[in-house]
Amino acid sequence: MNTQTRPLEGKVAVVTGGGRGIGRMIAEGILRAGAKVYISSRKEADLETAVKELSPLGEIHAVPADLGTAQGVRTLTSYLTDRETRVHALFNNAGANWGAPLEDFPDSAWDKVLSVNVKSVFALTQALLPLLKAASTPDDPARVINTGSVDGLRAPAPGFNNFSYSASKAAVHMLTQQLAGTLAPDVLVNAIAPGLFESKMTAGILSFGADAIAEQIPLRRIGRPEDMAGIALFLMSPASSYITGAVIPVDGGVLATR
Repeated sequence: MNTQTRPLEGKVAVVTGGGRGIGRMIAEGILRAGAKVYISSRKEADLETAVKELSPLGEIHAVPADLGTAQGVRTLTSYLTDRETRVHALFNNAGANWGAPLEDFPDSAWDKVLSVNVKSVFALTQALLPLLKAASTPDDPARVINTGSVDGLRAPAPGFNNFSYSASKAAVHMLTQQLAGTLAPDVLVNAIAPGLFESKMTAGILSFGADAIAEQIPLRRIGRPEDMAGIALFLMSPASSYITGAVIPVDGGVLATR
């Protein structure tokens, strides 16, 4: 295939939380576009399945690591440093959630969710900065793309007791903007704020029925894998080389109606 059909040919990307859900959608999309992809998560079985199913599309490697810990960040960084001299894009997508009524919401829910959703974004970006800067050019800087959430842009509806999750995603959006200012012009830093996509994290919501849920979304459907692949490809490609510090909702219009 030529560069028009594989526009990311020759580029290296890292996708955390890449074994399933949104991370896998991102990994598949950029793999189809020609990127070499490294995926990482705590769940080794998910990674093995993803590699087996996606390897016909291109070169993909799996690195088991708990990125909510300093050791996990070191494990992934060491693996990449041993194999690559440049990383063109880091997708900080690994995430954790916790739901419980306010009266019962435990302190441990804050520690776990903030460690994975916020602290790991900063720590891994910091650790991979030499590889990112090595890949950067004036016309096509390296990229850091963080997964936020519409729940970090507006308060979830009453009854969605994900207090630490929504707060963590708001923090991801602010961290994205601060890192964008700090790392310009060498590295562009943007965030995707997904609405409802099918994943383990949204299984509880979708158990009410995808059609019923879709009626509450202006575009009358939940997100599809190609929607996530499209925004990931755009943010990794030269087409987005004048965008940094942006938080881009991919939500079917939910934010426009609340």
